[in-house]
Amino acid sequence: MAENVIRNMRLKKFEREQIRKTLLNIGRKLVVTKGSDFLTARKLSEAANTSVGTIYNTFATMDEFVAAENKQTLQELYDALALVIPERNPYNTINRYADVFGSFVINNRNLWMLLYREHLFNAGRPLNAAYKKLLCKFEKLLEEQVRAMVGCLSKTERRISMQVLGMAVFALSGFLTADKEAKIRRINKENLCKVLINTYLAGLNSLKRVCR
Repeated sequence: MAENVIRNMRLKKFEREQIRKTLLNIGRKLVVTKGSDFLTARKLSEAANTSVGTIYNTFATMDEFVAAENKQTLQELYDALALVIPERNPYNTINRYADVFGSFVINNRNLWMLLYREHLFNAGRPLNAAYKKLLCKFEKLLEEQVRAMVGCLSKTERRISMQVLGMAVFALSGFLTADKEAKIRRINKENLCKVLINTYLAGLNSLKRVCR
């Protein structure tokens, strides 16, 4: 009897997880093909051929669904950045990170816009532990290179510097999702974040001279 109860519980858990994965995959395709504005509970239920109730039995709110989608987008970005092999010169490594970041945002325009808008309009909403942990991984990836470049800064100073740089790059990334026809004067979109990052790094490098 007890074994049957446990088996049924495991089966239900598996079924819920499969439904969750299916909804996320279908929602992702909707965003990619239609845009972030198209992602609503009704549109998702139609595309998944299921009821709105099933969606809300799986995700408490659409905000929770969007957060799950955004976490997957961030994980894909982190996986791409993690493929970069660090060079002896931290400047080169950071610039390679910038190349990967810019390409990822441009090639995943609608998914990034979903993430961008969520962070922009819901900045005061608390993040869940898994999401925060993933953001910390990004910070650590960059902090290691900054430490190699300006090790004289304290850990707190480096962390603040990375947070400021991260916020600036994220804010600028919205321009990378603009339509191809939308030109930002004469600046190449692919190099937009690199210009900002290298300017910021030049300022940090000046602090290294002050430390000496």
